[in-house]
Amino acid sequence: MINDKMQVTGDVTLTLTDEKGNLKARQEIKNLVVNTGLTFINQRMLGTSQAVMSHMALGSGTNAAAAGDTALQTQVGNREALDAAVNDSPGVITYTSTFEPGDATGALTEAGIFNASTSGNMLCRTKFDVVNKSATDTLAITWVVTISV
Repeated sequence: MINDKMQVTGDVTLTLTDEKGNLKARQEIKNLVVNTGLTFINQRMLGTSQAVMSHMALGSGTNAAAAGDTALQTQVGNREALDAAVNDSPGVITYTSTFEPGDATGALTEAGIFNASTSGNMLCRTKFDVVNKSATDTLAITWVVTISV
């Protein structure tokens, strides 16, 4: 008997630079694909019409990521449209987004991927060590989601 167990995982890289492009902080962390994200994947496989993942958001929440999360604990600023969503290889999708100067400033500690600019479904969420983004800083996020057995 064949017994495949599919896993969905994510790796997130945050890169904070100042107005001159100097590196201020860099973190690599794991994420949690939440229940609404797993439901989204299932529904897309069934052909149910769902909007594709299109936005990232940042927040200042302190709670650990949990399977039942449907939004960030404390979103900071507006969701940012994805710069790109690329299918790198079978089962691997890379999402990128850049929070420019003036976007989502403050002490940031969480991020998520969504399929709408407001509301919508959350695919995944991550909690990370505080990143202090000033009004002149840029925060680039690369989020690699892998579906494997």
